[in-house]
Amino acid sequence: MPFRDRTHAGQELALRLVEWADSGDLLNLLVLAMPPGGVPVAAEVARALHAPLDVLVALEISTPIRPRTAIGAVVADDPPLYDRQSLAMMHLSEDRLGDVVARERNELHRREYVYRGRRPLPSVNGRTVVLVDDGLATGLTATAALRYLRRHGPARLIMAVPVGSPRTTAAIGRECDDVVCLEQPPSLHTVGEWYEDFGQVSDTRITNTLQRFHATA
Repeated sequence: MPFRDRTHAGQELALRLVEWADSGDLLNLLVLAMPPGGVPVAAEVARALHAPLDVLVALEISTPIRPRTAIGAVVADDPPLYDRQSLAMMHLSEDRLGDVVARERNELHRREYVYRGRRPLPSVNGRTVVLVDDGLATGLTATAALRYLRRHGPARLIMAVPVGSPRTTAAIGRECDDVVCLEQPPSLHTVGEWYEDFGQVSDTRITNTLQRFHATA
């Protein structure tokens, strides 16, 4: 396994990104983590780049029929992003998922308040934004997050992950300016299999981490 834990993965990812920073390509930088798992990874990136760190919460949408299968994602107050193929396979339509989406959006806003309080997301307009997660499997939450950020006018948008499936990584590349993915195994079943320790990241750990990095608007 290439990564001991998320902190180790973040350190390895930071080494790659520091090369870009040294070349002057990462200006007016903001690092955004996708919680929960992306926060320990992004903390190491932000530390190495001497950059502010904040979080962008995106949640998967699933159904009671297949609770472990993501069929969509939500971020902020944007309309849900759906995997159309999954909807068709399950004979579902968007209008039948209203209650599910409402529950996920309520949970999303709850987490935003826990992590950030009433402080808004820092402005991304005109900045180089590095969006960090602990890996790319389906890519639904990452796609929703990148599309949200793109609409807010970053100068450059980068997705950075320690590991991802080749197919998903290629698809994510169409949603941003650059993708940094250290490992792309031919068959990626779960992100967690590429970590020796892939334990849950608590809200307390996330808030304590964010308190050490004060992102400015």
